[in-house]
Amino acid sequence: MAQKIRSADGLLQVIPPPGHPAILPKKGESNVLITSALPYCNNVPHLGNIIGSTLSADVFSRYNRTRNRPTLYICGTDEYGTATETQALKEGITPRELCDKYHVLHKETYEWFDIGFDYFGRTSTPLHTEICQEIYQNLGKNGYLEPQSKDQTYCEDCGRFLADRFVEGICPHCGYEDARGDQCDSCSRTLDAIELIKPRCLVNKSHKVVARTSTHMYVKLDTLQPQTEQWIKNAARRGKWSPNSVINHDLEIIDARMKAGLVPAPLTRDLVWGVPVPRLGREDDEIMQTKVLYVWYDAPIGYPSITANYTPEWKQWWFNPQDVNLYQFMGKDNVYFHTVYFPSIQLGDKRDWTTLYHLSTTEYLNYEGGKFSKSRNRGVFGPQARETGIPSSVWRYYLLSTRPESADAMFSWADCIAANNNVLLNNFGNFVNRVLKFVSSQYQGVIPESDDLAGPLSPNDSEDSVFISDVNRLLHEYISVMDAVKLRQGLQTVMAISQLGNGYLQSSGLNKALMISNPKRCAQVVSRAVNLIYVLSALVEPYMPATAKAILPQLNAPPRAVPDVLSTDILAGHTIGTPEHLFKKIEESLADKFRDRFGGNEAKAATTTTTTTEAAASATASAKSKPKGKKDVAAPVFTGVMTQEMIAKEAEITQQGDKIRSLKAQPKSPETDARVKEEVETLKRFKSELSQLQFP
Repeated sequence: MAQKIRSADGLLQVIPPPGHPAILPKKGESNVLITSALPYCNNVPHLGNIIGSTLSADVFSRYNRTRNRPTLYICGTDEYGTATETQALKEGITPRELCDKYHVLHKETYEWFDIGFDYFGRTSTPLHTEICQEIYQNLGKNGYLEPQSKDQTYCEDCGRFLADRFVEGICPHCGYEDARGDQCDSCSRTLDAIELIKPRCLVNKSHKVVARTSTHMYVKLDTLQPQTEQWIKNAARRGKWSPNSVINHDLEIIDARMKAGLVPAPLTRDLVWGVPVPRLGREDDEIMQTKVLYVWYDAPIGYPSITANYTPEWKQWWFNPQDVNLYQFMGKDNVYFHTVYFPSIQLGDKRDWTTLYHLSTTEYLNYEGGKFSKSRNRGVFGPQARETGIPSSVWRYYLLSTRPESADAMFSWADCIAANNNVLLNNFGNFVNRVLKFVSSQYQGVIPESDDLAGPLSPNDSEDSVFISDVNRLLHEYISVMDAVKLRQGLQTVMAISQLGNGYLQSSGLNKALMISNPKRCAQVVSRAVNLIYVLSALVEPYMPATAKAILPQLNAPPRAVPDVLSTDILAGHTIGTPEHLFKKIEESLADKFRDRFGGNEAKAATTTTTTTEAAASATASAKSKPKGKKDVAAPVFTGVMTQEMIAKEAEITQQGDKIRSLKAQPKSPETDARVKEEVETLKRFKSELSQLQFP
């Protein structure tokens, strides 16, 4: 098939796709290093885990490739520590066998979701041990390590010290009864197991747990604190951090631990499964020989160590702060370890590390009114997403459109199906298919001569000045919000552009009658619409790579880079491929089946109670049986196409939520509280206005 594509520097993508061997940073260019929080190798990830780190990082990685920036995306399984030992004990296998099992499950899950790591590794490698031990020894040489003897939890029946994940008890701060030995899941405070009230051994809760003294090596975070605080302020300013639990909008440190004064933190644990503690050439070496390095110390080192397993030139990425910007993605509970703890370790190491440039965190994604729970079979975990038959592109779109950037979000089957049917199918897919089918049926698949010159379209065009200007404005907005890592808003902008395309076809009256009455104008509309599809293939690639991959053969065109303006790139005489539908309708009735299947043990047990699903089904049946002309007073369900006004209003809601979060991160005062209340009222008004747009 004849290809006629404009030739211009930067038009096409030149950065290789994820997984290309040995991509390295280039001096003088915008080199992007991306990591997502290493998932624990003791379970399968659920949808909240996926959107919270790996999927979000993948979107940003793919975006930077569409901007032709050298990009490396690294992740892998976090395999050492008590979490692994505990789960291996439960499953009756060795920690190594457990890690082998879950590493494969994680990898397969991410691959199905089209998450394109350059390298997905693991921390239980010789290179990881080597790098962890080298940093530890440097901390010792630089005077930042000291031994401390402290009481620890000891199980008299097991005959050993209980490391953090082997012990649970009551949180001393909030009273939560199932706090872990390292952190309370209720109040998110970092704990020492010895602080727990009524500690219990997870091997057997009837065992007797007592306090007994053990000696461990500690890193002097208190000594490093002045350097760490200055680094945080500089890094937050340079990388435009969003306000978070460590620093607020005014670049004031608000982390409670730092405000109270950091204290030395343990670097070793009484375990077998972990990185052996190296010798420092000191008297306390012998005491440390039976211990391993603490998982909170070795896990962040997994980022450079996994990179080292990817390429022997790994230091070009990790010791190159002049040429490399590091972006890290994680849930909100990991902020402290990436903004305070690990940067302190890097500062204590005293080498010229590539340190955090921009931090992107999420709140929690909950499931249908509650939390995900593996033990209760509640929610979608790992391979289960594939088993639903819903394509990965649809999963990606829905999760990213509800990404909990400024507040917790809720997964809903009804919303997921509506997103596919109302936005992807009726908006995006409709535009692409309508244009390409018209070219195929009316022009035998060949782009007609429109008299548009190759290159950028003029915003002063006599026919389409408003359309071209609107597209260019939204392209500028897309690039701006994506560079700022506002991924949900970027996706809203993509859909706003495709909605512009639909509106353009409608206002231009693209049909066979136009082709007969005004063939030149018809050819112009076709050319501009086809080139907008080419732009959309680049814009949507970070979010739905499989969809972008399906569009390109239909266009018969190579991958395009994200442009600054709308251009004529696919020229007259170009032959397109065979048009095919990008999305298929999902029956709304499947929502009930999925709720039953993934609702958990409680839902399965509630056989005598009328469930929400049954009530919804009953309401639907009742509505169908009503005589025509009778109005249903049930709550409305939005089933129309998202208009540009709706998408713009959603963007306003997103920005308002970010504004409220920023205010809440500031020190509390009557003035701040009043402003928060005022902005919350504005947010409520925006949501009401969106509802009116959906249900006039």
